[in-house]
Amino acid sequence: MKELLNRFYRESEYPALAEQAAEWAESRPLAGVRVLDGTPLFRNTLTKYVALLSAGAELSVAVNPNIPFDRGIAGYIESRGIRVLSAPGKELKFDMVLDCAGCNAEVESKFGYVELTRSGEYRYRDCARPVLSADASRIKEIETVLGTGDGWRRAMIASGHGDFSGKKVVIFGCGKVGRGIALYAFREGADVTMIDDASKVAFPAFVRPVDMHDPAAIELAVGGAWCVISVTGVRNAWCGRFDPSALLASESLIVNMGVEDEFGPAVPESRVMNRKRPLNFMLEEPTKLKYIEATLALHNAAAVLLAGGGFPAGVSKIPAAVERKILDRSIAGGEIGDEIKELERL
Repeated sequence: MKELLNRFYRESEYPALAEQAAEWAESRPLAGVRVLDGTPLFRNTLTKYVALLSAGAELSVAVNPNIPFDRGIAGYIESRGIRVLSAPGKELKFDMVLDCAGCNAEVESKFGYVELTRSGEYRYRDCARPVLSADASRIKEIETVLGTGDGWRRAMIASGHGDFSGKKVVIFGCGKVGRGIALYAFREGADVTMIDDASKVAFPAFVRPVDMHDPAAIELAVGGAWCVISVTGVRNAWCGRFDPSALLASESLIVNMGVEDEFGPAVPESRVMNRKRPLNFMLEEPTKLKYIEATLALHNAAAVLLAGGGFPAGVSKIPAAVERKILDRSIAGGEIGDEIKELERL
């Protein structure tokens, strides 16, 4: 794997993961531990696997039909002896499940689970095993704000829609992903509107705010939009919030950036770019490695924590000291230090 990675990446794009691989090759904290990793499988995910294998993990990889993945990379890791399982269920047992979007919540895990996304945490609310959340972290903001915002921008350009200047962009959802897309759209010269619960969120200063409880205001905001994007992470989030008929009849581009179908059945797949799948997943590298490597390292580090025991059943945060070490290494040895300052604007 290292030979392939060296062809495409500089080590400065994944300093935290490189440090994990070097340290764990000596300490072997996951020696003999059966690990199922459900991180979306793309070429840059291999950096995560190198660290886990260095730690001694007996690694299997889960792919899910609802989450895009690179079939060529799946074949590549299979040729190197790593099992690739399609939507594994209750019949399989592992010592550790590193999950994404709760897709593998039914897989039995001896030590517990690590969930990569906020949208998957609800599947673990009543879990009898420990569950560590990689989403509730400052590190995750690097991926979701900067990385996903950049991924959306690159995917729009790849789709032939690279001129943002003066265009009206409407974003449903003012969370981390929504703020990142808003930032990149604004930097490219777009006129950005964001829709969310005005009583609960603080909108960025550079957007036009609209309250999600005001259907007339939503329809007015959506009217004449160049691009309408949903980034709530909630299935059917906008069902009943507004009448989508005018939007469907328009020439507006429609984008669903969540794993779930956020627009609902009233908006057909054929009317949404990438058929309702997250638009950046059309790219060979949906999120650039330099933005996601700290998240992948945090996901890995949580596996080592779980193997050590001591966590209660249900969802818990990863200790701040663990996150701090990864973040410091990623900034000091990586290429994103200056860009993290962008987060302060949001």
